[in-house]
Amino acid sequence: MSTDGTPLVEARDVRKEFALGGGFLARARGRVRAVDGVSLAIAPGETLGLVGESGSGKSTLGRLLLRLIEPTAGDVLFRGRSLLGLPAAGLRTLRREMQIVFQDPYGSLNPRMRVASIVGEGLAIHRIGTRAERRARVAELLDLVGLPPEAADRYPHEFSGGQRQRIGIARALAVGPRFIVADEAVSALDVSIQAQILNLLQDLRQKLGLTMLFIAHDLRIIEHLSDRVAVMYHGRIVELAPRDEIYRNPRHPYTRALLSAVPNPDPRRRKERMTLGGDVPSPVRPPSGCAFHPRCPHAEDVCRTVTPPLVTGRTAHAVACHVFPADAPGEE
Repeated sequence: MSTDGTPLVEARDVRKEFALGGGFLARARGRVRAVDGVSLAIAPGETLGLVGESGSGKSTLGRLLLRLIEPTAGDVLFRGRSLLGLPAAGLRTLRREMQIVFQDPYGSLNPRMRVASIVGEGLAIHRIGTRAERRARVAELLDLVGLPPEAADRYPHEFSGGQRQRIGIARALAVGPRFIVADEAVSALDVSIQAQILNLLQDLRQKLGLTMLFIAHDLRIIEHLSDRVAVMYHGRIVELAPRDEIYRNPRHPYTRALLSAVPNPDPRRRKERMTLGGDVPSPVRPPSGCAFHPRCPHAEDVCRTVTPPLVTGRTAHAVACHVFPADAPGEE
């Protein structure tokens, strides 16, 4: 937190629904609730890891925090100011402080533009510096992400996947943002390249004092990058805790299942994998009560009828579970 305790980014009971089907005259067949009442705060300089299966609402939440899409309900604040109340001009100015690194390092880059134009595009849009100053800034950014100066005159197809993601990171950093959303930024890369990009993001975070939301579907990936970890399931945060708490004392059965799927590199240490029963609930017809109860081996009657709130325990460990609450007897 800042000295006055204000988070850099905050979501307050944010919800997002999408119409299913329909068209200009046709009526929508239903609505999908992608984000269902999420509240969280990210402190200046903090990296929050957001993890969950595909379709859990992670990417939608990341875009809501940047106001790339409009929420159905709730509010998003940046430095204590509501993004929803900002006029177009004010939001355009604030865009310099909030940027995103996309999942696909090739699809997010214009194949017809040279790297110098891709990285410097934000500088031109916001009218930052002269042409010479922009060229110098582009060269500085390429060096910062580990690319040679001659990369500026080449096209995206001439680079590997890892190098293209470095270009995407350089583009995001060009206008000097304070907040970065890294949306599955390494999931499309080979495992060996993933480690390089994660190390790069860690170095940039420390060097530039960045605040980051790092979205992933693999708890292994975010273990060394995040200060806190939020676990998302079916549009809701089901567990939120400091990183070490999540890995040492996971409370929610879904978090335990995700951790059990992380491979152990030591062949001498066998780990029992937790198998989830049932199917992933339909986002159009979500189950009553806890959305995880059809797959949970510990579900009780209350889980089928009452939605558990996210309750914070003594160790800043928040859990949304009737069976395994944050401050269960015998737990720290």
